Amino acid sequence: MIGKLKGVVDSYGEDFVILDVHGVGYVVHCSSRTLQNLPATGEAAVLSIETHVREDMIRLFGFRSDSEREWFRMLQSVQGVGSKVALGILSVLDPGTLATAIATGDKASVARGPGVGPKLAQRIVSELKDKAPAFAAVDPALIRLTGAVEDNSAPRPVADAISALVNLGYPQIQASAAVAAAMKQAGDEAEAKTLIRLGLRELAR
Repeated sequence: MIGKLKGVVDSYGEDFVILDVHGVGYVVHCSSRTLQNLPATGEAAVLSIETHVREDMIRLFGFRSDSEREWFRMLQSVQGVGSKVALGILSVLDPGTLATAIATGDKASVARGPGVGPKLAQRIVSELKDKAPAFAAVDPALIRLTGAVEDNSAPRPVADAISALVNLGYPQIQASAAVAAAMKQAGDEAEAKTLIRLGLRELAR
């Protein structure tokens, strides 16, 4: 199995790069985000590789980081997600953003991937939410809070504060993050109006 390739960029295709490694040209399929971050033709490049072997073909998928490759693997553990859909998701969300979206239940962000409908986005979030926090640069308190809101188990003032901020036009994840920060300042017993005021201050930064 090929785990990494280091060579010179020979040429680019719509969804692949040909990497020249000591005279052998490897066709490596990548997300559009990875392709955009690779160097110009003739320059050196290194890619982490995921090798798919089938009876009729061997296909190589390339990634700029091991974490991107790990997410490519994890996404395909979800029923309905193949290599094309996984690359599509990684084309619109970098690994850190994807991890945060899944950890906080942000189905709308996951659904931005080509070929990902609301039901599949829900399945991805549900099946991978326990794995995502380890990859997310996000406050664990925010993950707990968004989970509580999703389950309708959050305290009423907290739910009301998040709802108020969403009604003001802020995305759910930003509203939840602002209220989580407000709770650290005001405490768990704070009233909704206090959380809204502090949350707006947080969002204005």
